[in-house]
Amino acid sequence: MKAPGRILTLIGTLCLGALLAASASAASGSIVAPADPSTPLCWTNPIVPQRADPQVLLHTDGWYYLTATVPEYDRIELRRARTLGGLSTAEPKVIWRKHDHGPMGAHIWAPEIHFIDGKWYLYFTAGAAENKWAIRPYVLECAGPDPMADNWIERGRIKLGWESFSLDGTTFAHRGVRYFVWAQQAENGVKGTNIYISRMDTPLSLTGKITLLARPDHEWERRGPAVCEAPAVLIKNGRVFITYSASATNANYCIGLLYANANADLLNSASWAKLPQPVLKTNPAASVFGPGHNSFTTTPDGKTDILVYHARNYEKIQGDSLYNPDRATRAQTIRWRPDGMPDFGTPVPDGAYQIQK
Repeated sequence: MKAPGRILTLIGTLCLGALLAASASAASGSIVAPADPSTPLCWTNPIVPQRADPQVLLHTDGWYYLTATVPEYDRIELRRARTLGGLSTAEPKVIWRKHDHGPMGAHIWAPEIHFIDGKWYLYFTAGAAENKWAIRPYVLECAGPDPMADNWIERGRIKLGWESFSLDGTTFAHRGVRYFVWAQQAENGVKGTNIYISRMDTPLSLTGKITLLARPDHEWERRGPAVCEAPAVLIKNGRVFITYSASATNANYCIGLLYANANADLLNSASWAKLPQPVLKTNPAASVFGPGHNSFTTTPDGKTDILVYHARNYEKIQGDSLYNPDRATRAQTIRWRPDGMPDFGTPVPDGAYQIQK
């Protein structure tokens, strides 16, 4: 009966050691990983500095894979580790670089890795070399078992229902159907980005109707540009949840939430509800500003849900926030309320983080 207590005490000691080391190095701006990166219940925030739009996949091979936007917007990296904390020191592998000319030549954003029907797919956003704002979704494919070592090939654009600024594609399967969810400027040209969903007939293409799920109609979604973007999907407690990010990429950036009954028609907009307030926003007391563009993962045993997101640890930004490099990858646990809804809490401060059992 005493063994679990001793284990948690050990974990707490390791995390405390990381916190003290991180504090000692704060003046130099370095990031220190947990004292034992093999410990699955503790890590140091930020997990990786200067990596925005993070997506973490815990694959069936036992590895955590992380891909994220690099500040140069010129390449796609992939790293892996046995624990979240281990990602802090994992060596990144460049699996693709932008083109010098034409499509996929600028603004390489928001990569996401997925394993579908025995192959790896990496969805990402890119502009053209000659027009960096010609933003569209693209996909890479790897047929080999090891995405770190095997070859990736370009599979082209994900064709959507109309031509306009479109980004942040993600995919999920539910009840035997695969869906694509993304952000795009409306077909009628109204400024701002909305969240849409459609079925996929292959990992490379959509089929059938496109449904509008959310538009930036709340004040907190319109601070700066009118933005709903960066959807991420979590299925639990009889519901399908989609988080999304809103407003400018500064301290106003925040996370909103959509949800539908798991038995509902996900292509019927009436199936979805949207919370009136953000579920995660800037926390000045913790010096965490502009949390957003999240993904979801779990502890290795699958029992604890984890929110992975980016944020800065300061508020005042010199110049355009889009070209500030200091959005960093962070993580914290999600709690679940008795009614089955998620509680994301508030962003936690820099330093050692321990999962409380």
